[in-house]
Amino acid sequence: MFDKNTDRQALLIDLDGVIYQGAELVDGAIEALDWIKQHRIPYLFVTNTTSRPRAALLEKFQVLGFSAQLDEVMTPVIAAAQWLEDHRKRSVALFVPPATQQDFVNVDAVALDQNRAVDAVVVGDLGETWDFQLLNRAFQFLMQDPQPRLIALGMTRYWRGKNGLQLDVAPFIKALEHAASCEAVVVGKPACAFFEASLARLQAGAEQALMIGDDIVGDVDAAQRCGIKGILVKTGKFRASDLDGAITPFALLDSIAALPGWWESTRTGGSKTT
Repeated sequence: MFDKNTDRQALLIDLDGVIYQGAELVDGAIEALDWIKQHRIPYLFVTNTTSRPRAALLEKFQVLGFSAQLDEVMTPVIAAAQWLEDHRKRSVALFVPPATQQDFVNVDAVALDQNRAVDAVVVGDLGETWDFQLLNRAFQFLMQDPQPRLIALGMTRYWRGKNGLQLDVAPFIKALEHAASCEAVVVGKPACAFFEASLARLQAGAEQALMIGDDIVGDVDAAQRCGIKGILVKTGKFRASDLDGAITPFALLDSIAALPGWWESTRTGGSKTT
């Protein structure tokens, strides 16, 4: 059972599909966040969103009716910028939305139409911007000698948009790995390094942490492979068939709104499903 009576407890909370769905809040999400704050439970929003910088995420929060600080949000872009700095990779080809580039600091962002040598190729979610020419340009950079490192801003397979399920970054990373005979450095979910960096910010250990997400693979299974218990919510991309496989979440909730009730029920050994 999860022991909530230690000072090492922490919550890692996905955003899209858990707190909001597109431009709509999940019912009861703000009340759940208020409850978390009132009980002084350390938490961090962890998202694989690479289509916008953290500052834009905070603006979205305000529009939706809640607020957060920059240091309460962990994104693959922040993790990637740190990796590039740690490994002294300065010249970089950024395949990310223009607005997201502002979160990359201390790098020389090479224009994609320039034939310059680069130290790394960073790939995030470009959505409908992807076409053959753009994907092929990333491939061309990766075929330089010496070969630059391929940095994946997460390996999420798909997400649920207003028009249904849509491809995320992982399929494009897999195509580039195959074509360029390389292996990407993953700095977002489901990489353990991303979860470890997130917990480090909370000064918490994996054994006393919970990951709350709507992705049975990218959130729950990924976290549990890193020693973090995973809670699956039935919002966002959740499908009933998610429960038919080999992955068993630590708890299954109708939504994050059920978190306070589930939390209290575990004090008396209540059900893992709410």
